[in-house]
Parts: sequence; structure tokens; C-alpha cells
Amino acid sequence: MDLLLLRKTLDEIDQNIVVLYEKRMDVCAQVAEFKIENGKRVFDKEREQQKLDSVSALTHNAFNARGVRDLFEQIMAISRRLQYQMIAEHTGGGRLSFTELEALDTQKCRVVFQGAEGAYSQMAMVKYFGEAVESFHVDTFRDAMLAIDEGSADFAVLPIENSSAGIVSEIYDLLVEFENYIVGEQIIEIEHCVMALPGTRLSDIRTVYSHPQSLMQSSHYLAEKGWQQISMKNNAFAAKKVAQDNERTQAAVAGEGAAAIYGLEILERGVNNAKGNSTRFIIVTNQKVFAKEASKISLCFELNHESGALYHALSHMMYNGLNVTKVESRPIFGRNWEYRFFLDFEGNLRDSAVKNALRGLREETHNMKILGNY
Repeated sequence: MDLLLLRKTLDEIDQNIVVLYEKRMDVCAQVAEFKIENGKRVFDKEREQQKLDSVSALTHNAFNARGVRDLFEQIMAISRRLQYQMIAEHTGGGRLSFTELEALDTQKCRVVFQGAEGAYSQMAMVKYFGEAVESFHVDTFRDAMLAIDEGSADFAVLPIENSSAGIVSEIYDLLVEFENYIVGEQIIEIEHCVMALPGTRLSDIRTVYSHPQSLMQSSHYLAEKGWQQISMKNNAFAAKKVAQDNERTQAAVAGEGAAAIYGLEILERGVNNAKGNSTRFIIVTNQKVFAKEASKISLCFELNHESGALYHALSHMMYNGLNVTKVESRPIFGRNWEYRFFLDFEGNLRDSAVKNALRGLREETHNMKILGNY
């Protein structure tokens, strides 16, 4: 047959498909109205599986069976989104579990950061809250989370991601464990410096101390030097140790501020592999609040360990026109090869598109938690 004739035939078939699609969606709208009136949930997984099995059985070969199954998975997903939208319109979107504030109250607050004086976390805190902020520091990220959880601090400043070394995985796990929420973020440029006791030469050094990520971020320089590398909980702790040990064979990789605080001499600046290296810090509190002008949402959820599960979850963002800026995964403790997913996307909890997407995710994922709107 002529190609143009074949295309004409396809066009006619497609027109019929569109007519049937719209007819189907009209019926789906009626189903949504019934569910609204009777308080039924939109997502009925058992019913959908039965439907997928029955339509697949109508085909005449394995290839078509798979294709029809994929097609109807999409059709039913679109139907659910229509129903979620209708429910949101009927209920007004439901009550927010977060309280909206005109702006965060960062005056007369107490802030905790992990590390010691001179840590990058302290730099981020000062940049966000100002020089006059009342603060204290703790040894571990968990200690910082406990401080705001127990109320001894109003906010915590925690590193969550570096532009070259990637995520700080422990922070993701702690955000799930604690009922603490992100209310802001601060990005600072990182310049790692090699520092040692005054009068020390680079040739004297045999051992270098720093946080594991800082060692990773400076791996090219350190590989050339061949020094023994020892991990510390924090860069400022590394600088403090070098100062206290009083050994000229030791050096620390840390920020410039740590050298000034602990009386060390900077022997080399900018030893990190990537110039323009930056770390993103989050501002965390124990209150479920968000500022009126917040424009980014972070959340996490779990999925059934099956084909297409993540795609269908992300489709709620695509359907509602929301821009996903980050997707991460972390292993779920005690469940081998199963993962918890973390999303960052643009939006505000007041937005109707956000409410629709969250409703769909809540229905179709497990243990969804909004980590913050900031």
C-alpha cells in the first residue's frame, strides 16, 4: 500500500481513539463524583491489576499484550489524576499540615551547628542568620537534630550536598528519623586550605586530617603529596587537633576561618579539585512551618519494588507541570535492595498543582513525608 494511504488510515484510527478517550474520561469523571459522595479512595490497585490482565488477554500476541498493558497503565494513571483534581476542587485542597508564616522569625533565635568554631557550617549559619546570632556547636549531626527536637535550639544548620562530592547521606537519613523540617537553605563557596603549625613547611607534613568529604574533594592534590589521610567528624575538629597535638608533621584541610581561630598557618589555598566548589546547607527546625514566599519543596517516599513504580510516582509531577530539580535514593534499613526516594521540586504548598501532585503521591506511595517548603 502507498505510504500516504497508510498514514491516512492511521489518522482515521487516531481520531477514533481520541473520541473514545474523551468518552472514557467523561465516565471517569462520573466515577470521581461517586467516590467523592461515598468517601472512596481513588487508587484501587487490585481493580487496576484485574483491568490490565483483562485488556492484555484481548490481544493476539505477546508484543501487543505488553503494549496494551503499558497503554492502559497510562490511561488509568491519567484517570486517577483527573479524579485527584476533582476531589481537590471539591474539598478546596484540604487542610495543610504545615503552618504558613509571613516570614521566618530569625531574630532572637538560638542556632546549633555541627563541628567546632571555624567550621563551614558556622560560616553558613552566619551568612543566613547574621553575625549577632546566638549559637552553639555539637559533635555530630545527630546531636544537632536532637538539639532542635528537644528545644534547646530553634534552628540547626546542616550540610546536605556538595557540588563535587555529592550528598551528605547521613542528613537524609536523619530527616526521615526525626520530626524536624527544612525551612531554608544557604549555599556557600568552599575553598579548602592546607594549614599547619606556624613555621611548618609542606615537606615536613606526613599526615593530613579532615572530614571525609573534604579529603575526597581534595583528592588530586593529596594524591600528589602522598600524605597519610585520616578522617575527622569535621574540618574544624581537624584544625583543632593539629593545633593541640603541636606536631609539625601534621596538617589539616579546612576553611580559612579555622586557621585564624586555632592559630595555624595556611600553607596552600584552594586545594579542592573543582574550583567554584560549593556546599548547600539546610536550615532545620522542629516546627511544621513554611514562609509565604517559599519556592522549593523536599519530600521522601517509599515504593513497591516493581517495574515502573518510580516512573508512575514522578508522573504526578510532570502531569501537574512541576519542575523536579533533584532525585536521590537511600537504602531502607533492614530491607535489602529496597530504597527510599527523595525529591526536590519547585513549588509552594498553597499551589493547587502542588496539592494535586501531593495527593496522588500520598495515595500511590508508602510513608510519604514532606520534609519542608523553603
